[in-house]
Amino acid sequence: MATRTRRTQRRTEALSRERIVEAAVELLDAAGEGGLTFRALTERLATGPGAIYWHVANKSELLDAVTDAVVAAALAVESAEPAESAGSAEPAESAESAGSAGSAGSAESPDSPQEKIRAVALGLFDAIDEHPWLAAQLTAQLSRSLWGSVTPRILESIGRQVRALGVVEGSQFTVASALVHYILGAAGQNAANGRGLGPDVDRGEFLAAASRAWQELDPEEYPFTRAVAEQMREHDDREQFLAGIDLILTGIITLHLPRG
Repeated sequence: MATRTRRTQRRTEALSRERIVEAAVELLDAAGEGGLTFRALTERLATGPGAIYWHVANKSELLDAVTDAVVAAALAVESAEPAESAGSAEPAESAESAGSAGSAGSAESPDSPQEKIRAVALGLFDAIDEHPWLAAQLTAQLSRSLWGSVTPRILESIGRQVRALGVVEGSQFTVASALVHYILGAAGQNAANGRGLGPDVDRGEFLAAASRAWQELDPEEYPFTRAVAEQMREHDDREQFLAGIDLILTGIITLHLPRG
């Protein structure tokens, strides 16, 4: 009787769309997109393929659902509307203070638009780092399905903070797009570094090898690349990522806030 009850509970759990997505994430993390098959999914969930097809029509729909679920969790850090509407919001900082905008030692409130942008950016950065398959799925979503749930979800999380920052209306789409493109591009590149060579490649060794290769380049043809080779080897990925966000925020405040 107890065995039958356990089997019934397990089958009921397998019929949940949320459980299917959770199992799909586990398979993707373990073996990449190639490891996500409906056969592997039915084995992990101890159910039949018909139960899965009841919730998702095909692998493409499943990948979309998985991507949306992971992104939604990553963006949960930004859950509140700005305190003021875009029409009445005061710029968080003046252009004159742009030089200190977003620095690591800034005294900005945790509720400031700048800090919320950083929080959203780091949420996506960490999600892409934790789930290496996510970068490719995000690229596919943004290129083929702008009307799907993922693109508006990411754009909204960044865009509402761009409005709260006080960016002039005619520049809001450009500014939000620049932030989104930087976040996804930089995070995706970070997640990809070295991983294409195999799961056993150590990231530190990969960067050290690249640094040595840069240092051996022709000094007349590649003076800058040789000069920063050691910095590339020793850099901290998250610090460098946030430094890029701060550079963009400084430019936004300098160029796209109302004058006076």
